[in-house]
Amino acid sequence: MQLPDDPVHGVDSRAALSDHIRALRADLLERGGEWENPTLERYLDALASWIDDSPAWHRNFDQEMPADGDWTFFARALSAAVVYE
Repeated sequence: MQLPDDPVHGVDSRAALSDHIRALRADLLERGGEWENPTLERYLDALASWIDDSPAWHRNFDQEMPADGDWTFFARALSAAVVYE
């Protein structure tokens, strides 16, 4: 299955990350039946699994694992979306 939108194409800012997330949502609405994880429960489980396995994923695709990342920002965003209107 093809990824909905490859973030390697310019997710280099907060605004680009927001756009990427909106593109994922639009892709879910358009072709969610093709997604392996179309429910929130399955998506979040797969997200956690991918984060755990991301060093191997990067090696398998001959990509360098980012040395730094703002993990706190991403975790805060995921948690805030539970109640944010």
